Amino acid sequence: MKYLFIHQNFPGQYLHIVRHLVQNDDNEVVFISEDNQNAIKGVRRVRYRMPRGAAAQAHLAVRELDMGMVRANEVEKAARTLKNLGFQPDIIIGHHGWGELLNIQDVYPDVPVLGYFEFYYHTEPGFDVGFDPEFPLQPQMLPIVRAKNAINLLALTGPSYGQTPTDFQKSAYPAWAADKITVLREGVDLETCKPDPKLAKKIFKLGDIKISPKDKLITYVSRDLEPYRGFHVFMRALPQILAEEPNAHVVMVGGDGVSYGAPLASGCWREKMLQELDGQLDLSRVHFAGKVDYSDFLRLLQRSDAHVYLTYPFVASWSLREAMAMGCAIVGSATAPVQEFLTDQETAVLVPFTEPDKIADGVLEVLNNKPLATRLRRAVREKAEQTLCIKSYLAEYETLIAHLIATHKAKAGLLSQEKMEEVKKPVKSARKPASRRVSGKTVAARATKKATSSVAAKTTRSAVRKTAAKPRKAASVKK
Repeated sequence: MKYLFIHQNFPGQYLHIVRHLVQNDDNEVVFISEDNQNAIKGVRRVRYRMPRGAAAQAHLAVRELDMGMVRANEVEKAARTLKNLGFQPDIIIGHHGWGELLNIQDVYPDVPVLGYFEFYYHTEPGFDVGFDPEFPLQPQMLPIVRAKNAINLLALTGPSYGQTPTDFQKSAYPAWAADKITVLREGVDLETCKPDPKLAKKIFKLGDIKISPKDKLITYVSRDLEPYRGFHVFMRALPQILAEEPNAHVVMVGGDGVSYGAPLASGCWREKMLQELDGQLDLSRVHFAGKVDYSDFLRLLQRSDAHVYLTYPFVASWSLREAMAMGCAIVGSATAPVQEFLTDQETAVLVPFTEPDKIADGVLEVLNNKPLATRLRRAVREKAEQTLCIKSYLAEYETLIAHLIATHKAKAGLLSQEKMEEVKKPVKSARKPASRRVSGKTVAARATKKATSSVAAKTTRSAVRKTAAKPRKAASVKK
């Protein structure tokens, strides 16, 4: 099998499936992306470079589409080079979010495309926009939010198939698109992500951070420390937590950038929240680890006494899945994407996203109720084993790929058969009744007369031209 993957940040969501596919020597995997330092043995990478940024003069609402079309053009060039070199994939798999797949059908019109549909934006309640009362939606932003779906809509009306990892994400898409999108639940390596109770019995070190066995460790992880992942409300919960639990230490992993939502006019959210809470926090027990290596991330969650995961009604993080697999005692937000994974008091303690005091109560409950924490840890690990097994995920992925290829070939074969049958159908001519038919000789004789507008006259002219052309047949084949 020949696979073509496309994602601007190699390998993106395709880490596990690509690693799996290259283990089979019969598979050839090619990956189109922008340049980065990531590498997977056995993957042939084709890199592209963005020639420019968004057009400054473009309306704010169409800048994402502008950049998407630029990416689509660059991916198209890379794909045409591959095709000219003889590479013909059996399937193309890529992420629709950045527009990279928009032109791929022009290069490989006969190859099925499996596109990753991550999120469809809404201006009505129930999703991320307008969810947080601290950031009310301004009327002038409504058309800009709707326009964020331009690439989504182009992809949905294209010839590709779709996948998404959760029911919540699928529910964000229009009902008319539901049949086109398959829910393919992403898995976790349960052997790499697993509990390690021994870590709590010795001193834990992460850079300059040191946690002793007597300390209670509260963890929080996000790509960037920002409101979409509840950083601001979690910070406001810390004064109560630290006051009521003198042995508690908090370690927060994440950068100072913005992954989702609008950036601040200046500075970052970490600085803003420290300024807001100035004098209310014991900063000797609040640690900002920044971005850490994956191995350190795993150790941190294995050592965690209470792991906090908060999110808007948006895409759930990979770290939530990994925290489940490592048997963390999770305090999560009672929002739809979290509730798809976790159940309050069964596999986690769920709290209102916008209420810092309730978040604090949830963390303190987990820290001080050992039987509850033990039960949650065991239950959430079992839940991960049942629903997040990487082997099951990969098997379902390959089944979906095989199904799409077979379906695509069947449709293509059916269309070809229909075309052949159409060609074979006899052409029904508008013949006159037998009593008025004329012989070829009579038609030839009448050809010298003035032509009429009747069907018979048109037939006559055609016959005369064929007859007249016969003497020049030999000469007509010369080029």
